[in-house]
Amino acid sequence: MTLQLHRNATPVRMRNYGRIVQDMIAYATSLEPGLERDSLEVYIAHCMRQRNMVWNRDQEAGVKRVKEDIIRLSNGQLKCESPAFERFMAQPNVSPMAKKKK
Repeated sequence: MTLQLHRNATPVRMRNYGRIVQDMIAYATSLEPGLERDSLEVYIAHCMRQRNMVWNRDQEAGVKRVKEDIIRLSNGQLKCESPAFERFMAQPNVSPMAKKKK
């Protein structure tokens, strides 16, 4: 028996986001510009914001950093300029772990 490596043997570039986010960005760059790619950018940003809140407590810096990190991880292929992306980034950054007091 041989040990099979992960299908993508490239190292994880930003460990705080993980390989799944890196793979999603790679898939998004392979899509043609349009609704599907824009929707995937918003979903990726949502995942990154959640993971960023665990690593970084500064919420304002987190919103700006997610967009910069998407552009950096995609080597500039994803621009994150769709209206849906801008609306998503304008939403308040609420921790999924925050519990409401009753």
